[in-house]
Amino acid sequence: MPGAIRLDHVTRRLDADVPVTLVDDASLRIDAGECVAIVGPSGSGKSSLLYLMGLLDQPTRGHIVLRGEDTAGYGDAERAEARLRAIGFVFQSHFLLPEFTARENVMLPMRRLGRLGEDAIHARAGELLAALDLKTQCDKWPRQLSGGQSQRVAIARALANDPMLILADEPTGNLDSVASRTVQQIILTLAHEQGRAVAVVTHDTSFAAQADRRIRIVDGRIQP
Repeated sequence: MPGAIRLDHVTRRLDADVPVTLVDDASLRIDAGECVAIVGPSGSGKSSLLYLMGLLDQPTRGHIVLRGEDTAGYGDAERAEARLRAIGFVFQSHFLLPEFTARENVMLPMRRLGRLGEDAIHARAGELLAALDLKTQCDKWPRQLSGGQSQRVAIARALANDPMLILADEPTGNLDSVASRTVQQIILTLAHEQGRAVAVVTHDTSFAAQADRRIRIVDGRIQP
């Protein structure tokens, strides 16, 4: 069976007066039900690797295979559609839109996808928030939420369209220790109990130790 996502000899290079290689000949595979931690020094290419996996950047060479389908031939619209249907993103900053409530923030990806009617979208957003212990926070504005609550809303938003792949970039970096442990356990649950493929960029050694595998990247290259 194909992995949820596979990278085959992927390189990402920025052409400039002095060319910069962000990711160098990276090959990896992440399967459903697996949580993989991506670790390494600051500036080593961890986030660049994650953005390639999320189809936010395009490789200079190599192939990114999502659900068994090579994305090399995708245009901008196809890449956006694949992100919306198959990939959920969680970043260090939650990026909740301040003019929308918690529930409305979670509803946004479902509205963009257009697969459900408005009543179903409203109900699913409430269910996702309740599952993350945010039932009483649904109608609050982002400014009324704690950092940990805001990050859980962001996780609910990432799950809105039931993606098979979750990509998280330092998701606990701005949280206190209690909120960090809560978010860590939620992310691990997405893989181990819900069967999603999960990749997490993290500097937190305790979080990385709980992952099924650790991928170390230095100067853009995955270490053996």
